[in-house]
Amino acid sequence: MSRKQQDKLIGVLESLSPADQTAVLSFAEFLLSRAPTAKAVPAVAVDIPEPELGARPQDEKVVAAIKRLSKVYYMLDKSKMLGVTSELVTQHILQGREAVAVIDELEQVFADHYRQLKQGDGEKS
Repeated sequence: MSRKQQDKLIGVLESLSPADQTAVLSFAEFLLSRAPTAKAVPAVAVDIPEPELGARPQDEKVVAAIKRLSKVYYMLDKSKMLGVTSELVTQHILQGREAVAVIDELEQVFADHYRQLKQGDGEKS
């Protein structure tokens, strides 16, 4: 998939509701489960930059936090976190979970995925 196609797909996904994002992810995972296994491609050493963490804005909204974290952790594949981020947004909007707690968990999700990427486990997420 070209970078242009990836950007378009991410743009479409970001414009969907959290429930629809989860449905798209589930369908993509279903399609992947039916696909014949691809040949392993040897890993290439890549220098992964450190995220530039800034201060968290006071009274930050959940969606703003996702945008902030996406910019800070620009090196991550956001599609690998789509399911968990969608679930957290759903918990906040539909179940009334506190924004601060959701943002704390979002920060942990991004940090965990970054740590996995640095350890070379980025494909396991």
